[in-house]
Amino acid sequence: MSKRIFTSFAIEDAYARDFLVQQARDERSPFEFTDMSVKEPWDNSWKTRCRIKIKGCDGMIALISKKTRNADGARWEMKCADEEGIPILGVHVQKDDKGAIPLELAGYRVVEWSWTSIASFINSL
Repeated sequence: MSKRIFTSFAIEDAYARDFLVQQARDERSPFEFTDMSVKEPWDNSWKTRCRIKIKGCDGMIALISKKTRNADGARWEMKCADEEGIPILGVHVQKDDKGAIPLELAGYRVVEWSWTSIASFINSL
């Protein structure tokens, strides 16, 4: 059965999400990615729909860059996944230019981008 993975990211890092989705396709991986990216400010209705989507996933991959610190939506998604008991893996978008790890990921594994680490997390779910 296909696993559902929620991707959390700063909207400026949408390219990294797209790359992750493409990499999964290239590897013919048995899982699907979902997200709730929005370009406009999010409200309680968005939060409600997002929480439902996160609860329906097997895990979350949080893409981390220097933009993450100011990405309120992405940080809320990480907090929500934690509250719902959804496993989270933090993945640095840039190996040589890492952003700070958000407090919302305290206690979670954070790795440099490698397909082996990402696939290993997903296969462990």
